[in-house]
Amino acid sequence: MTSLATMQHQMIATLVAEDVEISALWSDQQQAGLAVYRNNYRTATIEALQNFFERTCRLVGEASFIKAAIHHIIQHPPHSWSLDHVGEGFSSTCAELFRNDPEVSELAWLEWAMHCAFTAPDVDAMQTSAFAEATAAFESDAWYELRLGFTEELTMRVITHDLIALWQQTAEPQAIQPVSKLSVNHSAIVWREGELPVFRLVVDYEAAALQAMMAGASYGNACEIVMAACPADEAAAVAGTMLSRWLTDGLVVSIGY
Repeated sequence: MTSLATMQHQMIATLVAEDVEISALWSDQQQAGLAVYRNNYRTATIEALQNFFERTCRLVGEASFIKAAIHHIIQHPPHSWSLDHVGEGFSSTCAELFRNDPEVSELAWLEWAMHCAFTAPDVDAMQTSAFAEATAAFESDAWYELRLGFTEELTMRVITHDLIALWQQTAEPQAIQPVSKLSVNHSAIVWREGELPVFRLVVDYEAAALQAMMAGASYGNACEIVMAACPADEAAAVAGTMLSRWLTDGLVVSIGY
């Protein structure tokens, strides 16, 4: 007898692909009902992807987006009880299908990161005044060994196109002008301010320093990354400004050593 797990796997397979053989145990009436359910399932998942990736849909056009959505659903069917996670990996699908237009996958990644930031658990950011009080007596060794805890939703990736311009252009249905490629690669960082997901672009050394500290590196290690990229007489000020910006942006939630 077919196991329940096998039957469930077969059921999912028949929903996402036309060429999967339907079990001979199914009656004609059941098979007809499956066709209706399959159509409802695909419609719901495609609409969910369109809701999550409104800007990406506007960028590539609805017809191209639906083709990409169908491809994604077939290759990566939803794995949870709700459609909240159906967009996972969609930016990789876009990277595969729009190889000549990398800004498509970059925008799709940004939309999904903004969604994830919006639904992330609430965490209180460390106030600048509290940080100043906690570090008031720091000597140089303490500053070097300083480690930071960051807000859970904070994420980043390297981008090659002007995502700020692209985000603004795709906010509403309109003719979208070609977006320029950045002369130097940046990274987009995404987090949440209050209830609002936000992002900004940062230069490569700040992204590297932030990523290192998110992985547990010290502030001294982050300063060394900055020093390797900036003139020696500017590095200290740049590192200080960088830290101040992380605090005012609300990225930092705790400090340690």
